[in-house]
Amino acid sequence: MKRLFTLAALSALALLTGCVNGPIARSRYDVVAYKPKNPDNVRIKVSLSNRAVYVLEGDTPLLVTACAIGKPTNPTPTGSYHISGKIPNKRSGEYGFSVNGDSVHPSKASEASGHYIGFPMAWWCEFTSGYGFHEGSVWPTPRTHGCIRLHHNVAPKFYALAKMGTPVNIAQSQPEDATIGKDLKRPGDYADPDPAPSILISDRIFSKPTEQLLVDRP
Repeated sequence: MKRLFTLAALSALALLTGCVNGPIARSRYDVVAYKPKNPDNVRIKVSLSNRAVYVLEGDTPLLVTACAIGKPTNPTPTGSYHISGKIPNKRSGEYGFSVNGDSVHPSKASEASGHYIGFPMAWWCEFTSGYGFHEGSVWPTPRTHGCIRLHHNVAPKFYALAKMGTPVNIAQSQPEDATIGKDLKRPGDYADPDPAPSILISDRIFSKPTEQLLVDRP
C-alpha cells in the first residue's frame, strides 16, 4: 500500500504540532553547559520576550540558550514552578500520527482512525501539568502549544542540569536579558528538512548524545 504522507500533510503536521525534528539533516547549535558545584543550587529562568533559557547556579550561568515558546493562542504559562517530571523518550499524548498499516497521517490523538503514535518530545522536563521543556525546532517566532522547545544539541544538556525539584521561573523578561542574554546566538534548525514519517514514528527518532554533556567550569 502506498504511504499516504504528502508534503501538504507534513506542512499540516508542522502547523499542528509546532514541533518538527529528526535524526537527519540537523543544523548544529553549539552551546556549552557547565557542571554545577552544587546541583541543589541550580535554578532555571525563562524570558519569553527574549526567547531565552538561563540555567544558573546562584548568579553563575551554567547554560544559556535560545528557545521556542508558545503561540499567542497557546501561550507559555508564566510564574514560578519546579521540575516535576523527566522522561528522556517522551511522545505527545495529544498530537502525532494515525497509523494504519503503511498509511501514516498526522492526527490528534482524539481523532486518530488507526494506531496513534505521539509526536516525539525527547528530553522532556515537565514544569507544570501538560507543559515542559523538550527537544524541537527553535523557530524565530512563537510556535508551540505552550511548551518550551530546545535545540537537538542543547536539550540533553538541559536535561542533565534540570533535576527533580529544580526551581523554574518564567516571565516576560529577566534581568539576564541585558547581560548574558544580549545578542544571543540563535539556531537555524527550523529550516532543516523534515525527517521521513517512518523515522518520526519509530524509536530511531530518539538518538543518544555523542558528546560530553557537561564540562568543568574554567
